[in-house]
Amino acid sequence: MSDDRSVARAIDAMRRGWPVAIAGKDASLSILAIEAADDARLAVFDPDNKADILLSGGRAATLKLANQLGAADPAQPVQVMRTAWMDLATAYALADPVLDLATPLKGPFRSITCSVPDAASAALELARLAGMMPAFFVRAGALADSSSVGVEQVAGYESPQRLRIVARARLPVEAAEQAEIVAFRNGDDSSEHIALIVGTPGQTPPLVRLHSECLTGDVLGSLKCDCGPQLQAALREIAGSGWGILLYLRQEGRGIGLINKLRAYALQDQGFDTVDANVRLGFAIDARDFGVASRMLTLLGQDRIRLLTNNPAKVAGLEAAGVHVLERVAHAVPANPHNERYLATKRDRTGHQL
Repeated sequence: MSDDRSVARAIDAMRRGWPVAIAGKDASLSILAIEAADDARLAVFDPDNKADILLSGGRAATLKLANQLGAADPAQPVQVMRTAWMDLATAYALADPVLDLATPLKGPFRSITCSVPDAASAALELARLAGMMPAFFVRAGALADSSSVGVEQVAGYESPQRLRIVARARLPVEAAEQAEIVAFRNGDDSSEHIALIVGTPGQTPPLVRLHSECLTGDVLGSLKCDCGPQLQAALREIAGSGWGILLYLRQEGRGIGLINKLRAYALQDQGFDTVDANVRLGFAIDARDFGVASRMLTLLGQDRIRLLTNNPAKVAGLEAAGVHVLERVAHAVPANPHNERYLATKRDRTGHQL
């Protein structure tokens, strides 16, 4: 069982630019998020200007700082030796791929053996949980007066098994006046997910749509993706099927958070597709956990469903977590000039099918 308070405190500290100590199996590592650091905080954390820099394998590969084995896995941490001329601005340029064209890196930089690899990997996961760039100043050992967390606590933080139903109410929507909204919360990380039960539950398996939160598409009407139109089309199709469930999952940007998703958008404007943008930022192509959706369906008493999706990974994720997908129902909306490449990338590089 993870200590949710220690992970939550660590995430809060990272966002505020405070140091965090991560206890690995054999040693500890202190980290300071480059994104949140300033000169004063860095001077306190590293008065001797000797703290190395920790990057993800994906980012290091872009910088030609990882060997082939490390470059094959963007989740693997890479430690970069600090030199006297590497100030905060240089570290930020190392961390943020969006700046690569505007700030050509001078170097040379040298990668070294990661001093505490399990704690370093936990640091990259903490960055994802916090919605921050996976890049840190690092020092061996635990600093006094810093937040502390263990690698096991970070690994267990988002456990779907701690999701529970916390509220429900009738909610007529445009697609169906007969609908009920059900709210779920994870006691560890306070994330809140929503299910909309459309129509009257019956004996037939429900038509289910897993929809990951997309502020830009769902609320602002972004044309860069197909999320908003998919959401509305799914509600109409579920309503037309008799009854079903839409799960609205708080997994913005395929699990990397809103700010990092906007960074990925900036990289797409530079010519990278959605897959390469995520990897260049230092994240997995898809960091979502569909075990969350499985847990929600189980709490709603539904373990046999028809799934409205073009993504075979959703089918596999639900099946692996104990929900039997009786049928995959194709779900597509028309492309527009702004998202044609995005949709082609999903088809050609992430296996989406019609």
